[in-house]
Amino acid sequence: MFHVNFGVPEDYARGHIPGAYHLDTNLLESSSDWNRRSPEELESAVLRLGITVDTPVVLYGNDTARDPREAHPGRRAGQIAATRAAAILTYAGVEDVRLLDGGLNAWRSQGYPIASDRREPSEAHDFGASLPAKPGVFIDYPEAVDLLAKPDGALVSIRSKPENVGETSGYRYIQDRGDIPGTIWGDNGSDAYHMENYRNIDNTMRDFNEIARNWAMAGITPDKTVSFYCGTGWRASETWFYAHLLGWDDVSVYDGGWLEWSRINGPSV
Repeated sequence: MFHVNFGVPEDYARGHIPGAYHLDTNLLESSSDWNRRSPEELESAVLRLGITVDTPVVLYGNDTARDPREAHPGRRAGQIAATRAAAILTYAGVEDVRLLDGGLNAWRSQGYPIASDRREPSEAHDFGASLPAKPGVFIDYPEAVDLLAKPDGALVSIRSKPENVGETSGYRYIQDRGDIPGTIWGDNGSDAYHMENYRNIDNTMRDFNEIARNWAMAGITPDKTVSFYCGTGWRASETWFYAHLLGWDDVSVYDGGWLEWSRINGPSV
């Protein structure tokens, strides 16, 4: 079990589920573009975490209330970080990756104990498969361009309305505003770090029938080739995970998202 966040070991130290280890998403993502790391880097990371292809992995995060003064709000989006880790570990080839629904919030609400000790996983020595064992979890820019031209393709923007219409880029480190032309807007919630429209008030996943119904109304259906994207891949990974749970076969994350697309094409307002 891993307590997941972006660069905040002190959040793990303040309180985690007893027996859980800390997983920093920096191990899995490149700091230059926030895309998944290379297969070689990922293999090193998963072995360091004690994970092999047949290790059952449970992930969760600690989501806290939004503070508009926060310099690095991504450090508070723990449950989205956990789904990002789920997508990358699945891509690597881990066979049994699960998410604790509701994250640490749900654990606390049930009155279960919280620990503050630091535990280190025992390093593994052989992953048991060539990475990536499931490359179809992600697509990159050329595949995203091709998908937009496919009659049965759906490139889906999991971004807030202000991002989608170009009022904001959503991130302090992304200057260009707008969204990718020709995509379907799949919504997410209030901003780049919250997923209210995919979760219940207690932070658990909304009923899958509701999610599927909302997607169908937007033209997002399992008979299409579907790829989700957002700014840098976190929110898209959460929706990919939900589609994965629904049993959708041809579904992926466009890893580069708006950050990569805007770097190549500029703003699209």
